Amino acid sequence: MNTPFDITLLARKNVRQLTPYQSARRLGGNGSVWLNANEYPTAPDFTFNEKNLNRYPECQPVNVINRYAAYAGVQPEQVLVSRGADEAIELLIRAFCEPGKDAVLYCPPTYGMYSVSAETFGVEQRVVPALADWEPDVKAIASQLDNVKLIYLCSPNNPTGNIVDPSLIREVLALAKDKAIVAIDEAYIEFCPQASLVTWLKEYPNLVILRTLSKAFALAGLRCGFALANSPVIELLLKVIAPYPLSTPVADIAAQALTDQGIEAMKQRVTEIVRNRTYLADALKNLPNVEQVYCSETNYILVKFTDADCVFRSLWEQGIILRDQQRQYGLAGCLRISIGTRQECDSVITAIKNRQTANV
Repeated sequence: MNTPFDITLLARKNVRQLTPYQSARRLGGNGSVWLNANEYPTAPDFTFNEKNLNRYPECQPVNVINRYAAYAGVQPEQVLVSRGADEAIELLIRAFCEPGKDAVLYCPPTYGMYSVSAETFGVEQRVVPALADWEPDVKAIASQLDNVKLIYLCSPNNPTGNIVDPSLIREVLALAKDKAIVAIDEAYIEFCPQASLVTWLKEYPNLVILRTLSKAFALAGLRCGFALANSPVIELLLKVIAPYPLSTPVADIAAQALTDQGIEAMKQRVTEIVRNRTYLADALKNLPNVEQVYCSETNYILVKFTDADCVFRSLWEQGIILRDQQRQYGLAGCLRISIGTRQECDSVITAIKNRQTANV
C-alpha cells in the first residue's frame, strides 16, 4: 500500500513551523462572562441600509475615509481603511520588508500579531524586551537596527495597559529617520485620547498610526481598522491591499459609527468602562491572592496573582473567561481581565472570593 503524500510538505517551511496567534475565539471556552478579548460587553444598535449587494464595494469607501479623517484630525489622503488593524499590521510588512533581508522590531510583552505577521511573511523578527517598567529600551533598540525596516510600538500597550513615554517614542523616531517605519498601535487610544500621537504626522514622514473600531466603538465583529500616515505611505499601502477589503455592510455600519451621534455614543461607552475599570481594580486590590493590579489606560487590566493558574482555571470552569498572559515575556502570574458590565465585574470578584473561601 502506498504511503499517502503529506500535503503539508508543499507549504513554506516557516508556515509549517508557525505557531498561529491564539485569538480569544481560537482558545474556546464555554463562558457566560467573556472577559478575554477586550470587547465591549454589549452590542451596539446599527441597521444595515445599503441595498446594492450585487456590486463590488469601493476599495476605500469615501464616507468612511472622510468621516474617520475628520474624527482623527487628519486629511482624507492620510487615511487607509482595512480589515481591522491586523490587516494594516500585515500591509506594512508587505509594503516595506523584503523577506530574508529585512527585519521587524518589537518590544515584548506586547501584541502577538507583530510576531506572527513577520513570521508568516518570512521576515526576521528583532525582539528587544521592554524594561522593567514596560517602557521601550531605547539603548537596546539603537543597537539592533541593522536591516530593520519596521518598528512596532503599542501605546497604550496590550496587554500591560500602559502609555509609552512620548519622549522615548521621539527617540525611536529619531533613530529610525530615513531607515525604518515606526508604527504606533493606538487600538485603545479612545480610552486616553490625550496620548495620541496623530499630530506628530506633520513632523515625521516615517510615522504610521494604527487604529480600530473594535474597542471603544464596540464593533469588534465588524473588523474595521485604519492606518494613519502621510500620503506617500498610504499610496504604498494601497498598492498591496486587497481589491475590496471592506464589504458593503461593514462600510455602511462603520460610516454610521463615525457620525457625530456615533462618536458621542462611543464617548459614553468609554466613560462607563473607565468607571467599571476603577471599580474592579479597587476591589481586586483588596484580595489576598492579588499581588498587583497594574495601572491601565485601556478597557482591560493586568493583574498579578499568587495563584494565577488556579484562578484562571477556576473561573474558566464557572464560565468566566479571562486571558492568561503568563507565557508573555515578564508576565509570570499575570492574567488580563477585560472590563465588562458592573454585573460582570461583580461576577469576577465573587468567583475569586468564593474560591479563596473554599480553599481555607
